[in-house]
Amino acid sequence: MRTIRASELGAFQYCRRAWWYRVQGVEPENQAEMALGSDFHRQHGRQVLAGRVLALAGGLLLLAALALLAVGLTLLWV
Repeated sequence: MRTIRASELGAFQYCRRAWWYRVQGVEPENQAEMALGSDFHRQHGRQVLAGRVLALAGGLLLLAALALLAVGLTLLWV
């Protein structure tokens, strides 16, 4: 009895025919297009990560600016 993985269940649910072809060992004819899609997803993932890092840096800079503002206002009142 072979092990069925969650990814295989997802593939079956998405497209039963593609799942069956994969189980039978049939290679897709559109290898070039699939490689381009994989490259696109990798590039998109890097862009999303860069966006998250920039958002975090922006938040930290905002906190630093607010802290400096608070210190400056406190020194003015002393």
